[in-house]
Amino acid sequence: MTDSTSAASQTQAEKVFVEALRKGDEAAYERLVRTYVGPLQSVARRYLRNEEDARDVVQDAFASVVRSIDRFEGESKLSTWLHRIVVNAALMKLRTQRRKPEESIDDLLPGFLEDGHQREPASEWAQSASRALERKEIRERVRDSIGQLPEGYRMVLMLRDMDGYDTDQTAELLGIQRGAVKTRLHRARQALRGLLDPHMRDEVA
Repeated sequence: MTDSTSAASQTQAEKVFVEALRKGDEAAYERLVRTYVGPLQSVARRYLRNEEDARDVVQDAFASVVRSIDRFEGESKLSTWLHRIVVNAALMKLRTQRRKPEESIDDLLPGFLEDGHQREPASEWAQSASRALERKEIRERVRDSIGQLPEGYRMVLMLRDMDGYDTDQTAELLGIQRGAVKTRLHRARQALRGLLDPHMRDEVA
């Protein structure tokens, strides 16, 4: 079977599955939950960092699927559509929980001397970032460092660099301007590099 034939077969199988969901097939819904609950909870945890909130968001997402499956037009994969529903639900949850003003990221950004040079220049890492991320301890360090970023910057970084949304999509999801997305992403990357630098120098060498 060629790759194109296999892809066409998978697409057809998904169409059949979606149609079963539209008809209210309970077995199809149970299969939906079994297949996607794990991956979707992982997505929700990244944004919410609270197990109970993550479970609530995923449950809400599955309920949303039941209500809106008729609007799924198949222009993207079902998994992509579900991912977007969970991200939207997680962001909405965060908005309802927000009580305090946005934290500053300035303390996490590199400092500069009067001559314009960086006060503590970042060193070269012994391995590329992609190679380093193959190590479990480095992946955990990256997750911990991302968790230290202020929420607004963390959201932009995850949407753009982890979940693959473009600038316009990120701006729409967060309700901010494109320019703000670009600025926050640049500053978040700078801060993340600074947080990771000492560990990458020590552990990746």
